[in-house]
Amino acid sequence: MAETLVGKRILVVEDEYMLANDLAEFLETQGAAVAGPVGTVKGALALVETEALDGAVLDVNLRNEQVYPVADALLARKVPIVFATGYEELLLARAYIGLPRCQKPIDKAALATALAGAIGRQARERPTRAP
Repeated sequence: MAETLVGKRILVVEDEYMLANDLAEFLETQGAAVAGPVGTVKGALALVETEALDGAVLDVNLRNEQVYPVADALLARKVPIVFATGYEELLLARAYIGLPRCQKPIDKAALATALAGAIGRQARERPTRAP
């Protein structure tokens, strides 16, 4: 069965207003609930601390501030992330190379597939509780 975003709570971290709103609206059409969008590291960290999140879409560069503290906080909580960036993979900080990334301009269908796939992989990796 194909993985979907239906019922998933997704954090959107993007500093370009029009793109942030466009991403949020698109994710909602896919059945996701959107936290944010937010355009700052501080605002994103506040949501990471207070929201139950299933996944996140992160722009790497937020007005010349790197999003990596947000990525670290999400990964520590086992929340899957997808970077949405104009950066080539090799320009990402070394710790984040290999994580899902969608190149800007964003192909929304590819983003939804990458995000749903990352969430599905994380769910499959969680240990199941014994009865």
